[in-house]
Amino acid sequence: MAAMRSAFRRFFSISAFFPPAPAAVAPQAEPSTNLFISGLSKRTTSEGLMEAFSKFGQIIHARVVTDRVSGYSKGFGFVRYATLAEAAEGIKGMDGKFLDGWVIFAEYARPRPPPPGQTPPPPPSEPPYGYQ
Repeated sequence: MAAMRSAFRRFFSISAFFPPAPAAVAPQAEPSTNLFISGLSKRTTSEGLMEAFSKFGQIIHARVVTDRVSGYSKGFGFVRYATLAEAAEGIKGMDGKFLDGWVIFAEYARPRPPPPGQTPPPPPSEPPYGYQ
């Protein structure tokens, strides 16, 4: 009888009538010269990525992240421009466009978080000992 009462309460609890809260959306990344490109085809290469984005400015580096075993794209990569203005043009020109038959998305790259269990070193507030 107690189990039935517990199930009855769970079934008719208030939380059953309200949908769950929406997931938190990640904040926008700060503008930088490094872009994160997602939605890449398995056949997209670093050279192809560089060629597609070079229309919008001088590219310092373009890299498609690949699987170690197969050598195919993991579906994302990075493009680094020489200036912030060129990076903004790259986003405007390629976000939501087709590359190798797939719709890709371009946005500013977020900095990599520190590995778990490690804290970043504090910024130096004064010169180290011996320097004055």
